[in-house]
Amino acid sequence: MSLIKKINETTNYIKQNIKLNPKVAIILGSGLGDLTDKFEDKQSLSYNNIPNFKQSTAKGHSSELVVGKLGGKEVIAMKGRFHFYEGYTLEEVTFPVRVFKALGIEKLIITNAAGAVNKSFNPGELMIITDHINLVGINPLMGKNYDELGERFPDLSNAYDKTLRALVKDTAKSLNIKVNEGVYAWWSGPTYETPAEVKMLRTLGADAAGMSTAPEAIVAAHSNLQTVGISCLTNMASGILDEPLSHEDVVRVANNAKEDFTKLVEKVIENL
Repeated sequence: MSLIKKINETTNYIKQNIKLNPKVAIILGSGLGDLTDKFEDKQSLSYNNIPNFKQSTAKGHSSELVVGKLGGKEVIAMKGRFHFYEGYTLEEVTFPVRVFKALGIEKLIITNAAGAVNKSFNPGELMIITDHINLVGINPLMGKNYDELGERFPDLSNAYDKTLRALVKDTAKSLNIKVNEGVYAWWSGPTYETPAEVKMLRTLGADAAGMSTAPEAIVAAHSNLQTVGISCLTNMASGILDEPLSHEDVVRVANNAKEDFTKLVEKVIENL
C-alpha cells in the first residue's frame, strides 16, 4: 500500500472514532504522557486499533492517541512515540505527523526527554529547541517525494517556528518557569552517547542530545506544519558527571518536572 493510501486509511479511521476537530497536536516524550490527564472530554484510541500505527516499546511511553480539550482548545496527543532505534523505518516513525496534517492540524508541539550537553543546564529544566543537528546520517524524506505532501527540497531554516518559540518563552516567563534555549542533537540510540561523542556534540554547538524529534520536525516542515519543540532535560549527558546513565532515571526526572511542563504546555495552548 502506498504512503498516500496509508495516510488516508488512518485519517479516515481516526475521524470516524473521535468527536472533536483538533487543530493542535502534541507528541509526548518519555515520562511526559501525564499531560493527557488534564484533558477534558477525553477520548483514547489504542495504537493497536489504529491502521498503520506501530507500537511504542520504550518505557515511559504508552501507546495511545488521546483527543480532548486543553487550555480551551481541541487537541490530539500521541501518548508515546515510535523511535528509529526500535527498528522502525523513518517513514513509520514520522507517519503520525503525516496523519496530523491530513486531519487538519495546524500547529505541532514536539516534546522529548533529553540529556543536557550544555554544562550550564541542569536536570529537571526545560529547553526550547531553536534548531537541530542530524547526526544519524539519514533523512526521513529520502526516497519518493509525493508532491501532494510537500515539495522535494523543503527549507528547514525555521523548522522550529520563531513565533511559537517566542510564545513559549514569554509564557514560561509569565509562569515563572525557567526555560533554556538551545540546539538539539539527534542521536539514533538505543545506547547513550559516549563521553567523547558528547565532547564532539558540544564542539558542534549542541546543547542537548536525544533519540527522537528531529525526523518528526523534518516531516512537519515538509508538511508545512507550524512546529515548536520542548525538551525536558532529564540528565547530564554522558561524561559530564561521574555516574552511569539509566532510562529509569530519565523517566523519574521527567516525572519530577512534569508539573512545570504541564503548566507550560497548557498555557501555551491557551495562548495560541
